[in-house]
Amino acid sequence: MYKFIMAPLAGITDRAFREIVKEYGADLTFTEMVNVKGLYYKDEKTFRLVDIGEDEKNVGIQIFGRDIEIIKKVTYDYLNTLAVDVIDFNFGCPAPKIFKNNEGSALLKEPKLMGDIIKAIKENTDKMVSSKIRIGIDRDLLNYMEVLESLEDAAPDFITVHARTRKGYYHEDVNYEAIKKMVEKSTIPIVANGGIFDIETLKKQEETGAKSFMVARGALGNPLIFRSLKEGKNLRLSFDERMDLIFKHYRKMIEYKGERLALFEMRKHIAWYLKGLKSSNKIKNEINNEKSIERVFELLDKYRNNQEN
Repeated sequence: MYKFIMAPLAGITDRAFREIVKEYGADLTFTEMVNVKGLYYKDEKTFRLVDIGEDEKNVGIQIFGRDIEIIKKVTYDYLNTLAVDVIDFNFGCPAPKIFKNNEGSALLKEPKLMGDIIKAIKENTDKMVSSKIRIGIDRDLLNYMEVLESLEDAAPDFITVHARTRKGYYHEDVNYEAIKKMVEKSTIPIVANGGIFDIETLKKQEETGAKSFMVARGALGNPLIFRSLKEGKNLRLSFDERMDLIFKHYRKMIEYKGERLALFEMRKHIAWYLKGLKSSNKIKNEINNEKSIERVFELLDKYRNNQEN
C-alpha cells in the first residue's frame, strides 16, 4: 500500500508536476480529474489531461461521472490500455458545475450508486481501484459511515477520505474523528486526506490510526514536503533550490505542453515557489505581464542575482 500520495488537483497535477513530486518522495501520484464522458466521446481536451510518460511509475488516473454504462465502457476500452497502476473514482469534488450535474460530491447522497460504480469499474479491469470521498454534503448530512458500508461491499483497494464536507470546500476544520471512526470500522485501507502541510499536521492525521496519507495544497511550491514527511522533520528548500526548481519545472512544462501553455500555466507555480521571499510580489507581477519565455527567464535570473548579491 502506498504511504504518501499526491492528490489529483485540477490544473496542477500534470506530467511535469507529477515527475517533480516523485523525485521528492511521493509514493503515488494522480492525473488531474478526468470526465469519463469526455473520454467516451473522444474529446481532445480531455485526452490531453491523460499525458502519462512512458517511464512514469506509480501513477493513477482519477475519473468522475455517474453513468454506469459509460463508466464500464471507458474502463474496459480505454483505461485498461493506460500505463496506470490505479483507477480512482471521485466522489468528493465540490465544484458547483460538477455538483449541479449530480457528479462528484453530489453522489454522496446516493451511497448505493457509489458502490455500484466501484463494482462496475472492478468488473472491467484488473488494475487497482480506489475511491475518494468527503464525509458528507454538509454538517447536517454526515453520512460517511453509510457511504463506507456501501463502498466496503464493492471492495475497492483503498478509500481516500477528505475529512471535510462538500459545503466546507477546503477551509472547514478537518474532522479527524470521522477518519478515526472509519479506520476503526473499515476492512479496507483508509487514506487520510485534509490539512497536511508539515510534520505537526501529519501527526494529527496519524492519530486517527490511518497508515496512508494524501497531500494536496501542502505540496504546492513545496514538493520537499514528501521527503519531510518520510524523514519526520520539517525540511525547507533553500533559495537556490527554489530557483533551480522553477527552471526545471518550466523546462519540463515546455517539453510536454509547448511554450505558449507553459508561459501561462507556470505563473501559478512560480507564485507558490517564491511565496514569502523578499521582493517576490514585484517579480511575480512582472512575470504575469510577460508574453515571452525568454524574458521570463531573464527576469528570474535578475531576481536571483539581486537576492544573492
